[in-house]
Amino acid sequence: MIVVVALLALATVVGLVYRARYGSLRTAGGDLPAGLLTPAPDTVTLLHFSSATCAPCRQVRRVCADLAGEFTGGESGVRHVELDADEHLDAVRDLGIWRLPTLLVVDRRGNIAKRTVGVPDRASLRATVTEVLAA
Repeated sequence: MIVVVALLALATVVGLVYRARYGSLRTAGGDLPAGLLTPAPDTVTLLHFSSATCAPCRQVRRVCADLAGEFTGGESGVRHVELDADEHLDAVRDLGIWRLPTLLVVDRRGNIAKRTVGVPDRASLRATVTEVLAA
């Protein structure tokens, strides 16, 4: 009986940690693999790894497209680039992508500023993009 209760408690803790991290933007360092993406001056790139069978990927696509639309027309912009993970397996391995959807916020120099797994909150993503544009 004690073992069952301990396993249930452990599963609950793991589930709560997963839920807390899902969709949250975390600081990430590093560069993109060579040739994967050409950095655009004065532009933040939302690099979205997805799959045709991934339902949350459609939500990430909408969030990114809406945000890119908000930042058009000024000196600085946001672009959304979606890559099929199956077609870019080398990049997926190099970047340590284990789950989909994965979204990378790439600064104008091609460095990965933030990353998230899951559907990011619109307000948090907007704040992150504004922060990266200002840097």
